[in-house]
Amino acid sequence: MKVKDVMHKGVDWVSPDTPVSELAKLMREHDIGAIPIGENDRLIGIVTCRDIVCKGLADDSFDASNATARDVMTPKSTQPGPGR
Repeated sequence: MKVKDVMHKGVDWVSPDTPVSELAKLMREHDIGAIPIGENDRLIGIVTCRDIVCKGLADDSFDASNATARDVMTPKSTQPGPGR
């Protein structure tokens, strides 16, 4: 089996201003665990289901009704990649 046989095709991203509740709905609807976050045609980060739980729900001061992707995302600069 090759990665291309099981990988998700058709990558889209959402704005950093997307509500966390909308991110969770998109993850459920598409059966995915991460969503890229983009702004001005550039990838600026990613939100995983773990980000929502650990940076959001586990924080006593987290306000789920007003939280956005920017509040819980892992910025691109902290993600491992080629040349890092």
